[in-house]
Amino acid sequence: MECTPPDRHRLLESYQDGVRAIQGLAARVEDWSVPTPCAEWTALDLAGHLRCVAENQLEYLQDAPDSRLAKLFAQNAPSAVLIRQQARQNAAELAVLPAESGPERIMTFTVSAGAYADLVPDAWDRTHLIYRGTKYTVGDHVGATCVEWHLHAWDLARALGLDHRPRDPEVLVAAWHWGVPHLPLTGADPWRSVLGSSGRSPRWPAADRELGKRRITRAR
Repeated sequence: MECTPPDRHRLLESYQDGVRAIQGLAARVEDWSVPTPCAEWTALDLAGHLRCVAENQLEYLQDAPDSRLAKLFAQNAPSAVLIRQQARQNAAELAVLPAESGPERIMTFTVSAGAYADLVPDAWDRTHLIYRGTKYTVGDHVGATCVEWHLHAWDLARALGLDHRPRDPEVLVAAWHWGVPHLPLTGADPWRSVLGSSGRSPRWPAADRELGKRRITRAR
Protein backbone atom coordinates (compact mmCIF):
# COMPACT_ATOMS: atom_id res chain seq x y z
CA MET A 1 0.00 0.00 0.00
CA GLU A 2 1.28 3.42 -0.95
CA CYS A 3 1.92 5.56 2.10
CA THR A 4 -0.30 8.61 1.73
CA PRO A 5 -1.85 10.78 4.45
CA PRO A 6 -5.45 10.01 5.40
CA ASP A 7 -8.17 12.43 4.37
CA ARG A 8 -8.47 15.08 7.07
CA HIS A 9 -12.27 15.27 7.10
CA ARG A 10 -12.70 11.49 7.21
CA LEU A 11 -10.10 11.17 9.94
CA LEU A 12 -11.73 13.75 12.20
CA GLU A 13 -15.11 12.09 11.68
CA SER A 14 -13.61 8.71 12.58
CA TYR A 15 -11.99 10.22 15.67
CA GLN A 16 -15.39 11.41 16.91
CA ASP A 17 -16.91 8.03 15.99
CA GLY A 18 -14.33 6.33 18.19
CA VAL A 19 -15.08 8.56 21.16
CA ARG A 20 -18.83 8.03 20.75
CA ALA A 21 -18.35 4.27 20.43
CA ILE A 22 -16.47 4.17 23.73
CA GLN A 23 -19.15 6.26 25.43
CA GLY A 24 -21.95 4.05 24.11
CA LEU A 25 -20.26 0.81 25.08
CA ALA A 26 -19.31 2.13 28.52
CA ALA A 27 -22.96 2.95 29.16
CA ARG A 28 -23.75 -0.76 28.71
CA VAL A 29 -21.19 -2.04 31.22
CA GLU A 30 -22.83 -3.42 34.35
CA ASP A 31 -19.80 -5.17 35.85
CA TRP A 32 -16.60 -3.13 35.56
CA SER A 33 -14.54 -6.09 36.82
CA VAL A 34 -15.16 -8.01 33.58
CA PRO A 35 -11.90 -8.92 31.77
CA THR A 36 -10.97 -7.41 28.42
CA PRO A 37 -8.66 -8.58 25.61
CA CYS A 38 -5.99 -6.18 26.98
CA ALA A 39 -3.75 -8.63 28.86
CA GLU A 40 -5.11 -8.75 32.42
CA TRP A 41 -6.98 -5.45 32.38
CA THR A 42 -10.55 -5.30 33.56
CA ALA A 43 -13.04 -2.89 32.02
CA LEU A 44 -12.28 -0.54 34.91
CA ASP A 45 -8.56 -0.70 34.12
CA LEU A 46 -9.31 -0.02 30.46
CA ALA A 47 -11.41 3.01 31.43
CA GLY A 48 -8.48 4.27 33.49
CA HIS A 49 -6.10 3.76 30.60
CA LEU A 50 -8.43 5.67 28.29
CA ARG A 51 -8.51 8.53 30.77
CA CYS A 52 -4.70 8.60 30.96
CA VAL A 53 -4.19 8.42 27.20
CA ALA A 54 -6.69 11.20 26.49
CA GLU A 55 -5.08 13.44 29.10
CA ASN A 56 -1.62 12.65 27.72
CA GLN A 57 -2.62 13.34 24.12
CA LEU A 58 -4.03 16.71 25.16
CA GLU A 59 -0.79 17.49 27.01
CA TYR A 60 1.36 16.39 24.05
CA LEU A 61 -0.66 18.60 21.72
CA GLN A 62 -0.41 21.64 23.97
CA ASP A 63 3.35 21.13 24.49
CA ALA A 64 4.23 20.29 20.86
CA PRO A 65 6.91 20.22 19.56
CA ASP A 66 8.62 19.95 22.97
CA SER A 67 6.36 17.39 24.64
CA ARG A 68 7.46 14.36 26.64
CA LEU A 69 6.43 12.19 23.70
CA ALA A 70 8.51 14.23 21.23
CA LYS A 71 11.55 13.88 23.47
CA LEU A 72 11.02 10.11 23.66
CA PHE A 73 10.82 9.71 19.89
CA ALA A 74 13.77 12.08 19.38
CA GLN A 75 15.96 9.34 20.87
CA ASN A 76 15.38 7.43 17.60
CA ALA A 77 15.16 4.19 19.55
CA PRO A 78 14.08 0.94 17.85
CA SER A 79 10.35 0.28 17.82
CA ALA A 80 10.64 -2.47 20.45
CA VAL A 81 12.24 -0.02 22.88
CA LEU A 82 9.54 2.58 22.26
CA ILE A 83 6.83 -0.01 22.85
CA ARG A 84 8.38 -1.11 26.15
CA GLN A 85 8.83 2.46 27.36
CA GLN A 86 5.27 3.39 26.55
CA ALA A 87 3.97 0.20 28.16
CA ARG A 88 5.85 1.04 31.36
CA GLN A 89 4.41 4.55 31.30
CA ASN A 90 0.90 3.17 30.82
CA ALA A 91 1.28 0.81 33.78
CA ALA A 92 2.75 3.49 36.05
CA GLU A 93 0.01 6.00 35.26
CA LEU A 94 -2.74 3.45 35.77
CA ALA A 95 -1.28 2.43 39.13
CA VAL A 96 -1.50 5.94 40.58
CA LEU A 97 -5.00 6.85 39.41
CA PRO A 98 -7.41 7.79 42.19
CA ALA A 99 -10.16 5.37 43.12
CA GLU A 100 -12.93 6.09 40.63
CA SER A 101 -15.83 4.29 39.07
CA GLY A 102 -15.80 3.27 35.44
CA PRO A 103 -18.31 5.96 34.44
CA GLU A 104 -16.21 8.62 36.18
CA ARG A 105 -13.11 7.56 34.27
CA ILE A 106 -15.01 7.54 30.98
CA MET A 107 -16.37 11.02 31.73
CA THR A 108 -12.83 12.36 32.22
CA PHE A 109 -11.75 10.60 29.03
CA THR A 110 -14.61 12.22 27.12
CA VAL A 111 -13.75 15.72 28.36
CA SER A 112 -10.05 15.40 27.46
CA ALA A 113 -10.75 13.74 24.10
CA GLY A 114 -13.21 16.52 23.28
CA ALA A 115 -10.75 19.26 24.23
CA TYR A 116 -8.13 17.61 22.03
CA ALA A 117 -10.54 17.51 19.09
CA ASP A 118 -11.35 21.21 19.57
CA LEU A 119 -7.66 22.22 19.44
CA VAL A 120 -6.48 19.95 16.61
CA PRO A 121 -7.82 21.85 13.56
CA ASP A 122 -5.88 25.03 14.30
CA ALA A 123 -2.69 23.07 15.09
CA TRP A 124 -2.93 20.57 12.22
CA ASP A 125 0.32 21.51 10.47
CA ARG A 126 2.40 22.14 13.61
CA THR A 127 5.33 19.79 14.20
CA HIS A 128 4.32 17.16 16.73
CA LEU A 129 7.49 15.07 16.85
CA ILE A 130 10.46 13.98 14.77
CA TYR A 131 11.38 10.30 14.50
CA ARG A 132 14.46 9.10 12.62
CA GLY A 133 14.68 12.29 10.61
CA THR A 134 11.02 12.41 9.59
CA LYS A 135 8.76 15.18 10.85
CA TYR A 136 5.27 14.20 11.97
CA THR A 137 2.70 16.95 12.34
CA VAL A 138 -0.18 17.20 14.76
CA GLY A 139 -2.44 16.07 11.92
CA ASP A 140 -0.29 12.99 11.37
CA HIS A 141 -0.53 12.06 15.03
CA VAL A 142 -4.31 12.47 15.11
CA GLY A 143 -4.39 9.28 13.07
CA ALA A 144 -2.58 7.30 15.77
CA THR A 145 -4.97 8.65 18.41
CA CYS A 146 -7.98 7.84 16.27
CA VAL A 147 -6.78 4.27 15.80
CA GLU A 148 -6.30 3.90 19.54
CA TRP A 149 -9.88 4.94 20.32
CA HIS A 150 -11.28 2.38 17.90
CA LEU A 151 -9.00 -0.38 19.17
CA HIS A 152 -10.10 0.23 22.74
CA ALA A 153 -13.73 0.46 21.66
CA TRP A 154 -13.23 -3.04 20.25
CA ASP A 155 -11.65 -4.17 23.54
CA LEU A 156 -14.63 -2.87 25.49
CA ALA A 157 -17.10 -4.39 23.05
CA ARG A 158 -15.46 -7.82 23.27
CA ALA A 159 -15.53 -7.60 27.07
CA LEU A 160 -19.29 -7.24 26.74
CA GLY A 161 -19.55 -10.13 24.29
CA LEU A 162 -20.21 -7.67 21.45
CA ASP A 163 -18.18 -6.46 18.49
CA HIS A 164 -16.98 -3.11 17.18
CA ARG A 165 -16.08 -2.36 13.59
CA PRO A 166 -15.42 1.24 12.53
CA ARG A 167 -17.61 2.74 9.82
CA ASP A 168 -14.50 3.75 7.87
CA PRO A 169 -11.74 1.19 8.49
CA GLU A 170 -9.84 2.28 5.38
CA VAL A 171 -9.06 5.67 6.89
CA LEU A 172 -7.66 3.91 9.96
CA VAL A 173 -5.33 1.85 7.77
CA ALA A 174 -4.11 5.04 6.12
CA ALA A 175 -3.74 6.66 9.54
CA TRP A 176 -1.71 3.72 10.83
CA HIS A 177 0.64 3.74 7.85
CA TRP A 178 1.08 7.48 8.06
CA GLY A 179 1.06 8.21 11.81
CA VAL A 180 2.40 5.06 13.51
CA PRO A 181 5.82 4.78 11.84
CA HIS A 182 7.36 2.34 14.31
CA LEU A 183 4.68 -0.37 14.01
CA PRO A 184 4.24 -2.36 10.76
CA LEU A 185 0.79 -3.12 9.38
CA THR A 186 -0.06 -6.38 7.64
CA GLY A 187 -3.16 -8.17 6.43
CA ALA A 188 -5.87 -7.83 3.79
CA ASP A 189 -9.11 -6.89 5.55
CA PRO A 190 -8.62 -3.27 6.74
CA TRP A 191 -10.00 -3.61 10.26
CA ARG A 192 -8.63 -7.12 10.92
CA SER A 193 -5.28 -5.85 9.71
CA VAL A 194 -5.29 -3.09 12.33
CA LEU A 195 -6.45 -5.51 15.05
CA GLY A 196 -3.79 -8.07 14.18
CA SER A 197 -0.97 -5.55 13.93
CA SER A 198 -1.88 -4.19 17.35
CA GLY A 199 -1.53 -7.69 18.83
CA ARG A 200 -5.26 -8.41 19.12
CA SER A 201 -7.02 -11.57 18.00
CA PRO A 202 -10.34 -10.96 16.20
CA ARG A 203 -11.37 -14.37 17.53
CA TRP A 204 -10.92 -13.47 21.20
CA PRO A 205 -13.56 -15.90 22.57
CA ALA A 206 -16.16 -15.09 25.17
CA ALA A 207 -15.08 -18.22 27.06
CA ASP A 208 -11.71 -16.62 27.73
CA ARG A 209 -13.36 -13.87 29.75
CA GLU A 210 -13.95 -16.17 32.70
CA LEU A 211 -10.41 -17.57 32.41
CA GLY A 212 -9.01 -14.05 32.39
CA LYS A 213 -11.19 -13.12 35.35
CA ARG A 214 -9.84 -16.04 37.38
CA ARG A 215 -6.27 -15.03 36.53
CA ILE A 216 -6.90 -11.46 37.66
CA THR A 217 -8.47 -12.71 40.90
CA ARG A 218 -5.43 -14.91 41.63
CA ALA A 219 -3.03 -12.08 40.83
CA ARG A 220 -4.70 -9.85 43.37
